Amino acid sequence: MKILVVLTSHAELGDTGRKTGFWLEELAAPYYVFKDAGADITLASPAGGQPPLDPSSAKPDAQTDATRRFEGDAEATAALADTRKLSDMRIADYDAVFYPGGHGPLWDLANDSASIALIETAIGAGKPVALVCHAPGVLRDVKATDGAPLVKGKTVTGFTNSEEAAVGLSDIVPFLVEDMLQQKGGNYSKTADWGVYVVEDGLLITGQNPASSAKAAETLLAKLA
Repeated sequence: MKILVVLTSHAELGDTGRKTGFWLEELAAPYYVFKDAGADITLASPAGGQPPLDPSSAKPDAQTDATRRFEGDAEATAALADTRKLSDMRIADYDAVFYPGGHGPLWDLANDSASIALIETAIGAGKPVALVCHAPGVLRDVKATDGAPLVKGKTVTGFTNSEEAAVGLSDIVPFLVEDMLQQKGGNYSKTADWGVYVVEDGLLITGQNPASSAKAAETLLAKLA
């Protein structure tokens, strides 16, 4: 079982002068769901190499058992420091794809031709794709085989407008995930802010927020089984 995990390479939070990137919990929790199930995990990003970590996700109040395990895992941190270049990845080599969130993907992966092609090819090949928190934003320009938005008519979730407002970034992000998914014709659903919520529609699996990352990974494994 081979799983490709796609991370952002974008480090700047708009023009605020603050840093962003991927959210540590959204990588660490799925990483160990996959690893403990015996999966072979490959990490990739648009630029390759070390992807930027959102510094807020490394603060003490954001730490979890999974993040602490990851930070103490020499094999995991070495893989993170040397991610593969996304444009070199071929879906034929993998059984599934997982996208952690963080705000970074809204700036780079949402526009990345290699990411768009990867998701379209995966779905076309009958391979599941899971995305959590802000990562469903990378589906913005992904098309189904008929040329319609991939999310059109599908039940999806992602970081809510109210969660974005709670972290004070509604006017900073290039687009709001909830609004975009609805505008593209998705049947958007959600639970209470910060609650665990994952939806599955065919080959597409989406999770609402960081707390949903482990469940999204477990749902992906169940789909593979």
